[in-house]
Amino acid sequence: MALHEVTRKTGNDPIYGSDTIHNVAATTKLPQQEQAPNVIYQMIRDELYLDGNARQNLATFCQTWEEDEVHKLMDLSIDKNMIDKDEYPQSAEIEGRCVHILADLWNSPESVTTVGTSTTGSSEACMLGGLAALWRWREKRRSLGQPTDKPNMVCGPVQVCWEKFARYWDIEMRETKMADGHYCMTPEDMLELVDANTIMVVPTFGQTFTGLYETVKPLSDALDTYEHDTGNSIDIHVDGASGAMLAPFCAPEIDPWDFRLERVKSISTSGHKFGLAPLGCGWVVWRSKEDLPEGLVFHVNYLGGDMPTFALNFSRPAGQIIAQYYNFLRLGYEGYKRIHDASYDVCEYLVKELNKFNLFEFLFDGNREKGIPAISWRLKNDADVSFSLYDLADRLRTRGWLVPAYSLPANAQDLVVQRILVKQGLTIDLANLLIADFKRSIDFLNTHAQAKCTAEDVKTFDHSGR
Repeated sequence: MALHEVTRKTGNDPIYGSDTIHNVAATTKLPQQEQAPNVIYQMIRDELYLDGNARQNLATFCQTWEEDEVHKLMDLSIDKNMIDKDEYPQSAEIEGRCVHILADLWNSPESVTTVGTSTTGSSEACMLGGLAALWRWREKRRSLGQPTDKPNMVCGPVQVCWEKFARYWDIEMRETKMADGHYCMTPEDMLELVDANTIMVVPTFGQTFTGLYETVKPLSDALDTYEHDTGNSIDIHVDGASGAMLAPFCAPEIDPWDFRLERVKSISTSGHKFGLAPLGCGWVVWRSKEDLPEGLVFHVNYLGGDMPTFALNFSRPAGQIIAQYYNFLRLGYEGYKRIHDASYDVCEYLVKELNKFNLFEFLFDGNREKGIPAISWRLKNDADVSFSLYDLADRLRTRGWLVPAYSLPANAQDLVVQRILVKQGLTIDLANLLIADFKRSIDFLNTHAQAKCTAEDVKTFDHSGR
């Protein structure tokens, strides 16, 4: 009988029978040899399952669902560099169209000719708006022969990007303090802090901690009176990370908060929040060209042609901007309104159902005229329970839901709250499942002795890097 030697072709190995899949993935050192792409893809994909389901992340303000066409456009744009406008002129044209659409949405008096730019998110957009305000203030002070060494900004309780801005550019941040029942900056709060060295006042149009809008017109009116009394004119930058893409559609009749107020010189927003674009998209728009100092704009020619740029980074992907434009064309005013109205409707439903537990006191109930589609609550003072909101957040996590519990900023740091962000994709059906898991979690916590959870206990990632 003839003998045959069988040669094993490793390229035909089943993924979970391959040699590579049995190795531990490299974590600190580059592997010596190349490996089969399908096996490495599966290995990384398997690790990513531990991230959980993004759709159940009710902490994030960012979008967790996109239409298939957005995925296709992102794939088509993977090699397009947004900064290289000479090489990718149509991507640059699309960016410009988005700027003018937003300027019109926010009632700019010069929406066709004003300036703005895309960014990697609203944090960068805030910093660019802040830098422009700083330069305008410096130029004004220098023209009057006055010192420019002690700039400050005034704001309510803000997201960490403003703390970064103040620290990076050596600006004193005068932040109004929270208190129980007092969660937003008021004109009275603001007037106690502004002076001739204030470069801008920053209302947050959709506060991180509660979801409430800080109303802009009362602040602007108070600054008008302040200017009349003192001669000091102070600009406003509206941090519209969430609200700037909600109020135009769902609360068009509320007091003006945008460029209808002459004191508002710039507005920033996150395209990847309620602009419905994929992660990595932000925008900042100025009231007019004159509100962006020319000295902040750089002109480069080494990619071909003259390209003005105002950004904190340089190369970045164009796909998110192209996807933003897709959403503008695809949805229009009516589509954005329908999607966002649906989110507010789910907020109302969740509040009604959560109230049935008779345990929670709402700081904000998702009212579309007062804030973003979010709800935030604390435990009632007379709630007869032995668990904390940290315990409840930890228990909900066992079912995949991320419903964060956290303490408020000074002077309300003893107040622990919980919050849900409602975005497209959280339907009434999913909300029913969430409420069922709330009931299951509360019943469990009421009948089992628990080690008390803290903010540290509910963390899932070691930010120290160790």
